[in-house]
Amino acid sequence: MHRPRKRRRRWVAGLAAGALAVTGLGAVDASAAQAAPDAGKDPRLLRILRSMPLRDKVAQLFVLQVYGKSATTAEPADVAANRRLYGVDNAAQVVARYHPGGFIYYGDNVAGPKQLAAFSNGIQRAAAAQPLRVPATIAIDQEGGIVARVQPPATQSPGSMALAAGRRTGDARALARITGTELRAIGVNQDYAPDADVNVNPANPVIGVRSFGSDPGLVSDMVTAQVGGYRDGGVTPTAKHFPGHGDTTTDSHTGVPRIDHTRAEWERLDLPPFRAAIRQRVDSIMTAHIVVPSLDPSGDPATLSRPILTGILRDRLHYRGVVVTDALDMQGVRDKYGDENIPVLALKAGVDVLLKPPADAQGTGVFPRQLAAVVNAVKAGELTEKRIDESVYRILELKQRRGLFRDPYADESKIDQVVGTPAHLAAAQRAADRTTTLVKNGAGILPLRPGARKALVTGWGVSTTATLGTEIARRGATTTIRQTGLSPGQAQIDEAVAAARDQDLVVAVTNRAWDVKDEPNHNGPGQMNLVKALVATGRPVVVVAVRDPYDIAWFPEATTYVATYSYTAEALRSAAKVLFGELDPRGRLPVAIPVRDQPGAVLYPFGHGLSY
Repeated sequence: MHRPRKRRRRWVAGLAAGALAVTGLGAVDASAAQAAPDAGKDPRLLRILRSMPLRDKVAQLFVLQVYGKSATTAEPADVAANRRLYGVDNAAQVVARYHPGGFIYYGDNVAGPKQLAAFSNGIQRAAAAQPLRVPATIAIDQEGGIVARVQPPATQSPGSMALAAGRRTGDARALARITGTELRAIGVNQDYAPDADVNVNPANPVIGVRSFGSDPGLVSDMVTAQVGGYRDGGVTPTAKHFPGHGDTTTDSHTGVPRIDHTRAEWERLDLPPFRAAIRQRVDSIMTAHIVVPSLDPSGDPATLSRPILTGILRDRLHYRGVVVTDALDMQGVRDKYGDENIPVLALKAGVDVLLKPPADAQGTGVFPRQLAAVVNAVKAGELTEKRIDESVYRILELKQRRGLFRDPYADESKIDQVVGTPAHLAAAQRAADRTTTLVKNGAGILPLRPGARKALVTGWGVSTTATLGTEIARRGATTTIRQTGLSPGQAQIDEAVAAARDQDLVVAVTNRAWDVKDEPNHNGPGQMNLVKALVATGRPVVVVAVRDPYDIAWFPEATTYVATYSYTAEALRSAAKVLFGELDPRGRLPVAIPVRDQPGAVLYPFGHGLSY
């Protein structure tokens, strides 16, 4: 329940009084030895910091994943998972035992806005019940587009590459503000967005449409807009993934990416969006688990690299905000060193926040051992307590900047007045309507003429094909839906081809059809083969790529090709409007599409886009 304002004021006053009681310090009588290094710092935050035992300081550096949809109760499977990770049942018990700095929500934590607000409030009540009453960071990955943990009824942003296709920084800022406002309304105070990577590699398996594009200037403008927008909405923005994850063919979740840009290439391609974010005073920057030999020849991933995080980010770029690791359960940071060493190395490199410690091969949580490892490193002199204090102060200062000491709670009575409002949904649709890109219209099929017709909608995505099929049916067509998945086999292709033969129109939906490797963790050639077979029927075929725009290079015989960059309902509605000529396609490619297997040869250039 929302805490009354008078009680919140007493809570804040009690915080300061409690800290003073523990330290025995007044507001002005700190020792002379502390005066110089603490000049300009907030006295109340310093009192809190000095009141913390070393173990609690170290715990403040960690943002944890917890299972369940409530702070105080959990399903049996969630309880079992939490016990394996932390030895307790739920989030409130994690707070009581460890006093961590915060939590990150994933899709399994989310049932809806009201549930999430209650969950967030439960975490904050548990934090307020601890001796120093330090509120929790509650974070999430809500980039928009294909990365959105909170689904409808929350407003869905078109996503980074889609917004960049629209070329309107005003849309980017407005959608970030809406996202931030809705997140804060459900108790989330930090968003791990925007993505500041410059996606210059079409085969990038982990970034792609999460990036604003391949042009550093465009990406910088969009990142600047979104940093401001998230902050306008009341959440902490986080530019990621420093020093730049846009040119890799390895997914850092499963391997160790290597970026072979020269120092000059890095400064030209990867650096500008992060520099722009820093100029916008971005509150937080997330590291990348990537090896960049030109920046650090040691072979250490950037997350553990002092030359990158301290030498470049802190010393050269003068960044003074919070540095957070990408998730520590990702293989990109676990290959070279043992899990217990990683937090110590990250702190030596210049990190402040340690995100999502992993489980070991037996499924047991590593966090308690990582916590002890950092404490022991301080006691052994490998790390200084002053170094820990620097990071804890930055974290406390950020929590204060977001107003968490004043009021960390979500008002559960006002969720419906903030989340997914008609005004927010309309703004998302208007932005999406400016992003759809008509890449190819060689046969002049588009715009479709009104009137009775039979249409087959096939390809990737159960809800995607159903939504697009419904939109086409609303415009007078008799629609058949045949979803074939990410990797259709020959039998599925044959069924789709048979269904297409008596249709007036075929709409084929693709999702990273360029990923033709027939290996684990790859889509294989099925989508490419499906499109080729459909085109061979001689029926009019419109291909709608609902993720990466690069797919057309793998079936150039397709005469009609539309890129939406995401599969939100708004993006699919916009695509239907474009197909039927209700909307002039206004999106322009924010990347170049290369010729298949010829990265240096351009099939469609950056900025390309057709209109009616």
